[in-house]
Amino acid sequence: MKILSFDTSTEACSCALYIDGKIQDRSIIAPRQHATLILTMVDELLSEAGLKPCQLDLLAFGRGPGNFTGLRIACGVAQGIAFGADIPVAPISSLATLAQAAQNKTHVLAVIDARMREIYSGFYLIDNQGIMRCDGDEVVCAPENLNIIPNSGQWFGVGTGWETYGEQLSSLLGERLQNYQADKYPQARAMMPLALAAFKDGQIVSAENALPVYLRNKVVN
Repeated sequence: MKILSFDTSTEACSCALYIDGKIQDRSIIAPRQHATLILTMVDELLSEAGLKPCQLDLLAFGRGPGNFTGLRIACGVAQGIAFGADIPVAPISSLATLAQAAQNKTHVLAVIDARMREIYSGFYLIDNQGIMRCDGDEVVCAPENLNIIPNSGQWFGVGTGWETYGEQLSSLLGERLQNYQADKYPQARAMMPLALAAFKDGQIVSAENALPVYLRNKVVN
């Protein structure tokens, strides 16, 4: 199986190529440079592997939530490659990708700073296959308005929202908070298990239906 994935939903720009269990990737923190960087990363990874887009089995991209411009870039690149190569697409939640990267954790609260004093967030539980599944809905809200899911487990926080609102979120969770990592961004490498699961579950779409998810109506870059 050959999968190309990328995420430009936050300050991080990343791309990964999966070939039969092995992954090569590129990643850099470079705000407002994603449009140029992601195309270079795609070209480099495919060239190094000696592959053409039409030889891929699946394309996966970070559908959001996240930065509006970044989501449009990822969506445009995904549609362009998928149309030209006639391959299916797996739109993957950026919050799910964050949660998937939290190794050895079973309960994860993924939070991205949405600006305007709000957060994008989702509670994730790991299934029997090691895949993070959202428990409830992904939401955008003020951190103090986040509805904590009643659960006896200890939640682990991950994402930039914890850097900005760690105090408020810690107060909300209280003793149910295990710890958190604030310096984490969605990464294309971590997207691969989610992309494989989406392919297996039939949760793939054609190029024209590869659309971003914003959660909020008002655009904020």
